[in-house]
Amino acid sequence: QQQHGDGFAFSLFVLLNLPAQVRWHWLSGYEFGITLDFLSGVLICLVYFISLLVHIFSLHYMKGDAGIDRYFFKLGFFTTSMLGLLAADHLILLFIFWELVGFSSYLLIGFWFQNPEKASSAKIAFMVNRVADAGLLIGIILLMSVYDIHFLSEVQPAFRSTSLVIFTGIMLTLGAFGKSAQFPFFGWLNKAMAGPTPVSALIHAATMVTAGVYLLVRIYPFLTSEVLTMIAFGGAITAFLAGASALFQHDIKAVLAYSTISQLGYMVMGVGVGAFEFSVFHLWTHAFFKAGLFLAAGNVIHFMHKANHLVDPQDMRSMGGISKKLPFTFATYLICGAALAGIPFTSGFLSKEGANPKKG
Repeated sequence: QQQHGDGFAFSLFVLLNLPAQVRWHWLSGYEFGITLDFLSGVLICLVYFISLLVHIFSLHYMKGDAGIDRYFFKLGFFTTSMLGLLAADHLILLFIFWELVGFSSYLLIGFWFQNPEKASSAKIAFMVNRVADAGLLIGIILLMSVYDIHFLSEVQPAFRSTSLVIFTGIMLTLGAFGKSAQFPFFGWLNKAMAGPTPVSALIHAATMVTAGVYLLVRIYPFLTSEVLTMIAFGGAITAFLAGASALFQHDIKAVLAYSTISQLGYMVMGVGVGAFEFSVFHLWTHAFFKAGLFLAAGNVIHFMHKANHLVDPQDMRSMGGISKKLPFTFATYLICGAALAGIPFTSGFLSKEGANPKKG
């Protein structure tokens, strides 16, 4: 926790001294590089801060678990992979950390692997992402071999909209859709609920699922109008289907999972219609109130598990009347829920309504 606190403080220092770029030779004719600009710097600060909160909460939530040392090792592995993804500039380096994020999330989702159902959920989430990542790999190979684009910071618009340019954009978009759980890949995110609740807060709030939105913003100049239209429709479909699915859930974590998918759909749709600045803004605000919701839900589940072993601790139909026993958790959930709904005077209202054009 001290290391994450120091890392967060250092990330704030780096944010004040942007931009920064480092490149080094790897093989003959190849050089790797990392770039810290305002976008990556802000998101690195966000990951450090949310990860710090999750680590602190995990000390209480995972207390007494036999695998707590293994848990914190995997948590640190995941955070490191996500930070590497955000800092990576070279496309190969980006793909390496992209896969490490997927692998570390698989380890966290299947943390309680002794349970066959949880182990199966981790495998499903892992395999769905690998299918989408195949599209990302194809897109990266085409960018490097055909268009001589090796660094994210050097992505430029194509000279003309050809079928190969469109195909390359679609392949890159598939990778982003898989990581951000967009239609038709959104089924894996609900399976990710099999992991410990603090893991859900980390994966669903500010890290893994937002990587796809981050990638779309980075490659936005290269995307043609046809691909952007596909992205906009994909985000809109995802937002609607996920919101409708949440209405029929009884598991408190499942509701939050579908809510996350829906919010990611809004972000992706924003990129598709050209309002990617507000997609990043909503990514930022969403990270805080969704992390708060998941951590509050974890406290409720922890309380329910101790209060009554005869009921499912995650079933919302058994949770009536506990606001008096958990007043702080209730207030936290109420405030974060208001931000999620976009109630005026909350951060969610600003980021959701900010993309609306000014009238007059």
